[in-house]
Amino acid sequence: MNLVFLGPAGSGKGTQAKKLEADFGVVQISTGDLLRDAVRMGTELGQQADPLMKQGKLVPDDLVVGIIEERFQRGGLEKGFLLDGFPRTLPQAEALDGMLERNGLKIDKVLSLEVPEELLYERITGRRSCPKCGTVYHVSNAPPKRMGFCDVEGEPLVQRSDDSPEKLANRLEVFRTEIPKVKEHYARMGLLAEIHGVGTPDGIYTEIRKALGR
Repeated sequence: MNLVFLGPAGSGKGTQAKKLEADFGVVQISTGDLLRDAVRMGTELGQQADPLMKQGKLVPDDLVVGIIEERFQRGGLEKGFLLDGFPRTLPQAEALDGMLERNGLKIDKVLSLEVPEELLYERITGRRSCPKCGTVYHVSNAPPKRMGFCDVEGEPLVQRSDDSPEKLANRLEVFRTEIPKVKEHYARMGLLAEIHGVGTPDGIYTEIRKALGR
């Protein structure tokens, strides 16, 4: 089962991806995580992507496509994959089509999580994460046991540089411009399923399972 998750920052893609990963063995491939790893390691790709990510801008298609293809080539995707955060533009979607065709693969379903923008601001600006283990918390919706510190590692929690209201506004503007073209692309292929992304995580997951026929 090969899937694509569409949705703006804060729509819940990561949470739902982990549920699908646990139930079906599909491998979550997050371009955001891959790019942040490249930045932390100081790779050539990471050095190119770092200033763009700090400004909340989209990383150029060739850089994103390159890091995704590298991940595909590492293998371990026998039970399927779930692309989280890619594609974000029509050229990326078309590049993904070509990449999959070269590797004899296809997308089974594209899930688009639909969430009102005012709720996205609340979710994103309250998000905090552990710099050591990556566990994500929310100051009001999912706080740690000890405020400001990770339950697992005890490390002080941090806010990602692109989780400020100003950076989020820029990311949403880009999203509004580009994603409708991506959705239309997959709708023409008969792959698109729109999911109401408001409610409990379990309730949203039930809707996703229905869309997948599982």
